[in-house]
Amino acid sequence: MTALAVDVASKSAAAAWLPGRSVDLFAGLALRLTRNPGAAFSVGTGITPVFTVVTVAVIAGIAWYGRRVTHRGWAVALGLVAGGAAGNLVDRLFRSPGLGRGHVVDFLHLDWWPTFNLADSALICGVAVAMWLSLRNVPVTVRAADDIQGSRIAGGSGER
Repeated sequence: MTALAVDVASKSAAAAWLPGRSVDLFAGLALRLTRNPGAAFSVGTGITPVFTVVTVAVIAGIAWYGRRVTHRGWAVALGLVAGGAAGNLVDRLFRSPGLGRGHVVDFLHLDWWPTFNLADSALICGVAVAMWLSLRNVPVTVRAADDIQGSRIAGGSGER
């Protein structure tokens, strides 16, 4: 919920304050409003409704599967992915040009990377955490005592 709320608020602020301007911040980071009908890197700009359906399926799958998750790290990973997906889904459902075809608001621009938003960042961070947990063979469901030990491991104590 936090990722979704922060994303929706930031996009609303960007849509209100940034049209027609660019605000340079630091180290090549600027605020620059764009609207993306496609997915990452503007791939698939002609199939926005497909992305809407896929996003609904991903969020539903995480909601269904998430009930069984007991490891905190996995809960964070899935929460970030679901929150990021939901943030972009809100745009696809409620922004112009219409229901299920809305363009995603992007406003964070790096000189060397396509413009993105906080939902995209949440998605990437969630996937990175999930990959890290997978590479470490951390189970999705654990007993309470194992979760405490897993948190110590995830925190970098080096115990295993």
